[in-house]
Order: sequence, then structure tokens, then C-alpha cells
Amino acid sequence: MIRSKASNPRWNEPMKTTRTPSRDAIIQAIVGALEPLDYVYAMWEGGAAAFGRLDEWSDIDICVDAEDRRVKDTFPVVEQALESLSPIELKYEILEPTLGDYVQAFYRLKGTSEFMLIDFAVFKHSAPDKLLVPEIHGEAVFHFNKEGALKCPSLDREKLMSKLKARVKRIQERLQTFRCFIPKELNRGNQIEALNLYYRFILGSLVEVLRMTHKPARHDFGTRYVRHDLPAEVVARLRELYFVKDRADLETKYRIAEAWLDEVIGQIDFGRIERAMKNS
Repeated sequence: MIRSKASNPRWNEPMKTTRTPSRDAIIQAIVGALEPLDYVYAMWEGGAAAFGRLDEWSDIDICVDAEDRRVKDTFPVVEQALESLSPIELKYEILEPTLGDYVQAFYRLKGTSEFMLIDFAVFKHSAPDKLLVPEIHGEAVFHFNKEGALKCPSLDREKLMSKLKARVKRIQERLQTFRCFIPKELNRGNQIEALNLYYRFILGSLVEVLRMTHKPARHDFGTRYVRHDLPAEVVARLRELYFVKDRADLETKYRIAEAWLDEVIGQIDFGRIERAMKNS
């Protein structure tokens, strides 16, 4: 049966059109919604924007500083602002971190690129770390900072050096304990387990100690930003080790990576690292 417009009440409603909001439109809608709120003190962009590396694949990293007891109140406000631009077709909430210093959710609007995720994190005003140390997180792009509520702290180099020394010791102890697990699983024919251990214990440790040498403030970033933080020749060498085609290739690359890891650990010069950070 064909329904007439009169018999379907939805046809009597105003037609809604879906627009394709730009990055700037999304940001300005969030600013417009949050800046007037007396319990919201600051809003800034991190991620690619903080490093001056925005491209067509960049998401939108929004951080907000809010009164402790009102942190979660910001989310419905922002969602309403986003809906005014285009329907929210995806929302993914991050479980509250152990320390409970911030709440985070991801959104994507209908009609936008799959890459244009809105990464929205709201920090408690009392949180000691809001990811604002420039040497670690780049130069935050503030959209408002009421009465200078937030200051970007300087890198605590003494604390970092203590952390690096403890990490190297821990990595060495971990390797001594678990490096035999890879050949053990290969001997058992458990190639998937061996490959996972190779990535976790060997390549993971190798990337961390290489970062200590070249970008100590971001030593614990794993492979994130590795193309920017390590020299091109080091990245090329790592790339060869990350792509494994079969068991024989794993056995060969495991030994190469293991030897390189031992070499890098043996050459770590904490004095040079400290001097380089002071001059940076």
C-alpha cells in the first residue's frame, strides 16, 4: 500500500539536511558552547595541531580544563553543539582512567571523513598533569584560557633522568628474564606467540632505548611519532625489522634486533642525554 504524505506524520515535519562541517566549524562550535560556562576554564588542541603537523588525516584533539565536580557536565553540552552541525554517528567512551584525572570520548559526525574523529578529553582542574609539557606534547593551541588559568609547565629534567635510568635497568632485567621465550616458542612451533614476544620484548624495548637517545622526553611513546622523533636511517632500519614474512625471517630478524638492542643499551650515555636536553 502506498502511503500518502498526509497519512505519514513524518512527512509533515521540516526536512532536515545533513551538512559537512569543516574542522574549523567543529572547533568553533565547541568553543562557542564551552567558553561561556563558568565552570570551564580553558580549551586547547593537542596532537597534530600542537606539533604543527595537521594534514587531511588528522583528527581533532580537544582538551578542556573544568571544575572537578563538573567535568562530566561538559559532555552533553558539547554533544548538543556537535548535533547542531551534523548528527553524531559514532560515540566511543573511554573507561575512566585509574587516577580519574580526566574523562574522554571520541565522536564522529555524519558526512565527515572517517579520519575526522573528535577526541574530546576533559581534565579536572586539580589534575597535576594535563599533558601540557611542550617537550613531550608539543605547543598546545589554546582557544581560550580564562585569566591565564593554565600554564604550560617546563620539563622536569632531573625527574626524567631518574626515570630513564630506572627504565634502562628494568629493560635489562626484563630481557635477561624473557629473551629466551622467543626461541623457546619457535622450537615448540608456536610462531604466533614467538612473533608477539618479538614485537613486545625485543622491538618494543629497542624503540624505547632508541627514543632515549634521540627524544628522551618521549621515550615511552612506543611507535607513536617515531617517524618524526628518530633519524630517517634509524626508522628505515626499524621498518625492515618490523615486517616479518615467515618463520625463517623471524629467526633472522630476531637475532639482528637483539644484537642492535644490546648495542644501543651498551652505548647509552646519560651525561650526553642530559646535556642535549639542556641545550634543546
